[in-house]
Amino acid sequence: MELSDIQTFAAVARTGGITRAAEELNTVQSNVTQRVKALEAEIGTPLFERHSRGMTLTGAGKRLLPYAQRMSALAREAVLAACDDGEPKGPLAIGSMETTAAVRLPPLLADFHRRFPAVRLSLRTAPTADLVACVLEGTLDGAFVAGPIAHADLTTTSAFREELVLVSARRWATLAELRAGTPESGPTALTFRTGCTYRQRLEQIFVEFGWPS
Repeated sequence: MELSDIQTFAAVARTGGITRAAEELNTVQSNVTQRVKALEAEIGTPLFERHSRGMTLTGAGKRLLPYAQRMSALAREAVLAACDDGEPKGPLAIGSMETTAAVRLPPLLADFHRRFPAVRLSLRTAPTADLVACVLEGTLDGAFVAGPIAHADLTTTSAFREELVLVSARRWATLAELRAGTPESGPTALTFRTGCTYRQRLEQIFVEFGWPS
């Protein structure tokens, strides 16, 4: 069983499709498809249900996923342990929400690189839910996400605080005016894809108002 096949399988399971997995792994879709098929052939059973909206795990895929995550994490730990001679060096993969990566991280990452030039730093941007999943499965060493995050296998530290605001048309200037809306007359919201914490919180507000999300 090839580790690269296992890591590709985990990426497809996490992203829900070949295209997104290929983007995350910086490879072509045909390579992802080939590795998934090779793993399915080796195990002897389908790991995914293919449908128009993407791919979902079969029962066998769900049973395999925790092992795949642990194998990926262990392989990464092995590389780090081999490189650990007291001097910071080797790969360091971190994740971040796009807004944080654009606004807050550039000076921090530049300073880190000056101090530890032997560290091969990589950055992946994604919504909070995807980043948390990557940290849990070991493909990221840590991530800047929207909190609070409560998970027994994660350690969290508050890096900074931000005020979340809702930008709307003038006719929705107050919370009372928003509450007075109806599913037909309420505002149309533009959000990031599912997994974004900001989207989740806005959807919670819509639910409180009785609006469809």
